[in-house]
Amino acid sequence: MDRSANAAGVLEHSDTGAQENRVVTEEEWLQKWEMRNIGFHKEQGHPLLQKYLDVLLGGRSGLRIFFPLCGKAVDMKRLADMGHHVVGVEVSEQALKEFFAEHSLPYSEEPVPEIPGAKKLQSTSGNISLYCCSIYDLSSSVVGKFDGFWDRGALVAVNPCDRQRYASLMITLMEQNSSYLLVTVSYDPTKHKGPPFYVPESEINSLFGSHCEIKYLEKVDDFSERHRQWGLDYFLEVLYLLKLVS
Repeated sequence: MDRSANAAGVLEHSDTGAQENRVVTEEEWLQKWEMRNIGFHKEQGHPLLQKYLDVLLGGRSGLRIFFPLCGKAVDMKRLADMGHHVVGVEVSEQALKEFFAEHSLPYSEEPVPEIPGAKKLQSTSGNISLYCCSIYDLSSSVVGKFDGFWDRGALVAVNPCDRQRYASLMITLMEQNSSYLLVTVSYDPTKHKGPPFYVPESEINSLFGSHCEIKYLEKVDDFSERHRQWGLDYFLEVLYLLKLVS
């Protein structure tokens, strides 16, 4: 197999075609939550976000921060407690209700007039707003724009055929001075069909490079028994910072 190292020193596989036609349906994601097949959820929060929080915030207060495909990420509560306004989107209503329940947060539900069938679950304090709908139903006219993004488990969960659509949406949601922290995963895509999907650095450049400056920050070994059971022998998380080019 042809492999080369990218700028981050991560082996890149040329054989990404093993996953390019893979499609995970909304029903499959809902079933993952129902069956508790949520090994991607980090109960203690994500260490990379904790480490690079200052990069995300840039010394600013009262930011609007977006969590695409948020699940029940505990980091949303932490950022809200710091005085930021957190907005997330997730197809699983169960995941969103578990988030509020596990943090003992009272919330209200209301329809989203612009999106038929969608709901917004909002904390009574008003600083956490979670949308239950397809991410592709969102737009800046519905949710506004954001000063910060934490994209961990989102781009890597999007079906490969939808990545350009996803990236284009994210770019339209970025404020001019926003900081976008993006986590991808690296492994041998011929050994696991995904999700999470393997997204090489070259594709990050293709998706975002014409609008954003892309800076590699760090790669970490996240290999676990779960990945071994998938047939993998390594699994890395790779962190980038994206900034709109003015």
